[in-house]
Amino acid sequence: QVHLVESGGGLVQAGGSLRLSCASSGGTFSGYLMGWFRQAPGQEREFVAAISWSSNTYYADSVKGRFTLSRDNAKNTVYLQMNSLKPEDTAVYYCARHTSYLRSINYTSRDSYDDWGQGSQVTVSS
Repeated sequence: QVHLVESGGGLVQAGGSLRLSCASSGGTFSGYLMGWFRQAPGQEREFVAAISWSSNTYYADSVKGRFTLSRDNAKNTVYLQMNSLKPEDTAVYYCARHTSYLRSINYTSRDSYDDWGQGSQVTVSS
C-alpha cells in the first residue's frame, strides 16, 4: 500500500512562494508518474501538474510559468515549487500516484490516480 504525505503548505502573501513536498513510502515510486491536484472550497478537484518517471513535466495553463515540479527518486519525493502565488491559488493541494507503471495516460484526470495524500492547505492572501 502506497502512502503519500504532503508538506510545506501555509499562508503566504500574493506574489510570494511556497514549496510543497510529497513523500512516498510503501510502494514503488521511480517508475510512476506523480501528479498534483488542488481543490478550493465548493469546487471540484483540478489538475495542477504532473511529472513522469523520466521527469517530463506537464502543467495546467493556470500555473504554467509559475509552478515547477521536480522529483528525487532516491528520496521517493516530488517537489512543487510555487512562485508568484495568487489568491486564486488558494486550495488544498494533493499529490497522487498514477495507476499504471511507466504510463502517463490521461494524467489530467483524477480517475488515473489510485493513491492520494491527505492534502496540504495553501492560502494566498491579497
